[in-house]
Amino acid sequence: MKVEITKAPVAQTEMLIRRPVSEVFEAFIDPDITTNLWFTKSSGRLEVGHGITWHWEMYGASTLVLVKAIELNERILIEWDGYSGRTMVEWKFSARDDATTYVAITESGWTGTGDELVKYVGESTQGFTWTLAGLKAFLEHGIKLNLVADKKPDAHKDGWQRA
Repeated sequence: MKVEITKAPVAQTEMLIRRPVSEVFEAFIDPDITTNLWFTKSSGRLEVGHGITWHWEMYGASTLVLVKAIELNERILIEWDGYSGRTMVEWKFSARDDATTYVAITESGWTGTGDELVKYVGESTQGFTWTLAGLKAFLEHGIKLNLVADKKPDAHKDGWQRA
């Protein structure tokens, strides 16, 4: 069976976080919060026009993050090292009337064969889903689930390059 990809693939995941939008938004801007659930070290807060380096020390991996846009409590857009080169990642935050926040994360811009693109979309979607689940547990219940770190506990031995 042959499958043809006719549109550029996009990874997307989304989740309701039972916290106000200002807290959820800040969790992705402020590395003091984000390091509790995603990467382990950052060279600074996200600011438009600045380059920041994120590290996943458990994997021996890092990426240069270029902040393209920040719309307070609504949207973050970055460029980073995707699986096949630089890709775009966008977070959209929707405040809800019950003081909760709906977060959607999208990554796009990979290059490669159809098989490679399918793999990138699957891995990216999975990674961002773990990140949102970890955020939910941390912000709603104060629990560090270590989902990203525990996804591949022996990855550093295999030279895995992306969290």
